[in-house]
Amino acid sequence: MEELGWGAIFARMAMQFMPVWIGLVAVFALSIGFKRRLGLYGKLFDSKVGMVGFAIVLFWLFTALFADMIATHDPLGQLRGLRNAVPGTPLPDPDGGYEYYLLGGDSRARDVFSRMVMGAREVLKIAPAATLFAFMIGITLGLPAGYFGGRLDTSLTFLANLVLAFPVILLFYLLVTPEIVETGIPMYMAAVLFLMPIIFLTVLWNSRYFVQPWKRNLYIAVTLVIGLWAYAGLAFNADPLGVWGMSPNILNVFVAVVFVNAPTVFRIVRGLTMDIKSRDYVAAGQTRGEGSWYIMLWEILPNARGPLIVDFCLRIGYTTILLGTLGFFGLGVSPESPDWGSTINDGRRLLTAFPHPALVPAFALMSLVLGLNLLADGLREESLRD
Repeated sequence: MEELGWGAIFARMAMQFMPVWIGLVAVFALSIGFKRRLGLYGKLFDSKVGMVGFAIVLFWLFTALFADMIATHDPLGQLRGLRNAVPGTPLPDPDGGYEYYLLGGDSRARDVFSRMVMGAREVLKIAPAATLFAFMIGITLGLPAGYFGGRLDTSLTFLANLVLAFPVILLFYLLVTPEIVETGIPMYMAAVLFLMPIIFLTVLWNSRYFVQPWKRNLYIAVTLVIGLWAYAGLAFNADPLGVWGMSPNILNVFVAVVFVNAPTVFRIVRGLTMDIKSRDYVAAGQTRGEGSWYIMLWEILPNARGPLIVDFCLRIGYTTILLGTLGFFGLGVSPESPDWGSTINDGRRLLTAFPHPALVPAFALMSLVLGLNLLADGLREESLRD
């Protein structure tokens, strides 16, 4: 059997991604049809740059979602004859025929195409969630620092600057190295950091529904029950039902990403708060006797949403690069994981002779970050018009 040409390889890959194409068409058709009713998200489709970025991000999001349907083989499975096989290589299958391996094999005889597809799930399982946690922490601390000022602002700003003073890669290295992990420091950090979303949501409901005690108590009770349940499972792996949990490697990476991103978010939120708190509508809220947290969360924060949404998209891209960097240095998730950083690291050793195992995940990582940057540009453009 002859190897497939690049035209046939791309055609077969396009067929494998059919669930993704269907999802993209459905989302774009519905979004464009109802864009005038969808606020800032709908306005995104008036920006060509934003639409391109959204399409790229959505492509990888659907790839992660439908990875089990798209992947052709076990990403960890080793197949005889696939070691360093070039793209389009045919190999015998158990039925007596031949099966093509679209992007060939790596140095450990694993299917490169399947590892690229499953790698999207590994990356998107950590980056958006870690960025969201970092934003909740940054908002929870940045709002009172910018609004109240004084010693609170000075203390929190000093701590943020202290973290930002460290080189990012060195800080990551320190947080995920085995010697540091054995001391239990990442777990203690998780115990503190994972409390912040619970505090944020509790204060949010209390400030919004303070004059409606039954609704406030209901929302806070639900938040505390689900939040503390998730907190026990994620921070201490102590969920008795096994619903919430995180492997030690992923926990270390997750904590490192949140810890590094939160100070930057804090500084952005603090700066926006210091600017917005002098506006007339904030003074009107103070005159009406509204509480400080109500003004911060329901007057200032909504009016800072444009820059924060843009930064959120950009920060997911930065986090994706950082995860790839950690995997490249062998400090990310487990070494056999199909995440793109680890796959690039595995493939770089034979880069001159067999470049495809490293180039495929590198292009995937680059395209996702490019899509996030273009999406952020589109959101920034439309938020300025809002």
